Amino acid sequence: MAWRILVAEDEGLAAMAIEDELVREGYEVVLAPDGQAALEAAAREPPDLLLTDLRMPRLDGAGLIRALRAAMPALPVVVMTGYAPSGGVGAFASPGEGPVALFAKPLDMDAVLLELRKLLPGP
Repeated sequence: MAWRILVAEDEGLAAMAIEDELVREGYEVVLAPDGQAALEAAAREPPDLLLTDLRMPRLDGAGLIRALRAAMPALPVVVMTGYAPSGGVGAFASPGEGPVALFAKPLDMDAVLLELRKLLPGP
C-alpha cells in the first residue's frame, strides 16, 4: 500500500511538478488547489502526510494545519513556502502532535523526498 500524501498548493504548475516527483517515488498523491479543497479531500480520504503551501486562497496553510491536526494530531506535516514564518517550524508544532518540517521555495525536491522517507518509512 502506498502512502497517501495530500498536496495543498495553489500554483498549478508547481503542484503538478510535485505530484510527478511523488508519484515517481511511489506515493499516492491527492492534489488540492487551496486549503479548503484540501480539508474536503482529507475528509473523503485521510492522508498519511500533508504537504502544504502557506499562502493560498480560501483557507491558508496555517488554518489547514490547525483544522487537520484537530482531527488527526499525529499527522506529519511538511510546509513549503516562499514566506517562512518568524517562528519557523515552531509556528506549526505543538507538544503531542506529529512532526513538522519546513522547506523554502523554490523547493529542493531531493531534500523534500529525503524528509518524506524519514516521516513515512518504507514497508
